[in-house]
Amino acid sequence: MKTAPNPPSPGSGGQAAEENSSFILDPSSFRGILWRLVAILIGGLFVYAGVVKALDPVVFARDIGNYQMLPWQIGVWIALYLPWLEIFCGLALMTHILYRGGVFILTGLMFLFIIATIVANARGLDISCGCFGRASKDLSFAWHLVLDFLLFAALVSLLVRQHFRARP
Repeated sequence: MKTAPNPPSPGSGGQAAEENSSFILDPSSFRGILWRLVAILIGGLFVYAGVVKALDPVVFARDIGNYQMLPWQIGVWIALYLPWLEIFCGLALMTHILYRGGVFILTGLMFLFIIATIVANARGLDISCGCFGRASKDLSFAWHLVLDFLLFAALVSLLVRQHFRARP
């Protein structure tokens, strides 16, 4: 049985190779890289915030208590559990392993935190969130809200993008 010879590869045997430069990124791949960098940055922020809180859970439990919304014992349990949840979800964003769950959980946490912060401020409580340790202690309430809403908007964008990418 005779078989036809293999066709020549592009660029050899008289066929013209396609004009693709490896230095010019396709706009869709550029957007993909940009979204990936956003996910890594947000994941890194949550890993950092979780590590800061996990290293000193007593201070974090006190920060939770300052909101005056939960009984002390529940605040202590949250102070022990929440930092690790933030770390694992942040790593999920950075590594893209269990990504959808990580984005979903972090978006929900940010939403709850923004609501708790607004309610505490409306009740006249002068609180510090304790999210990033000493780095965030000197920020005003307005700056905290601006940064929280920016982070929330980025998380919602990642969540929506993942939802539409997962559709067939």
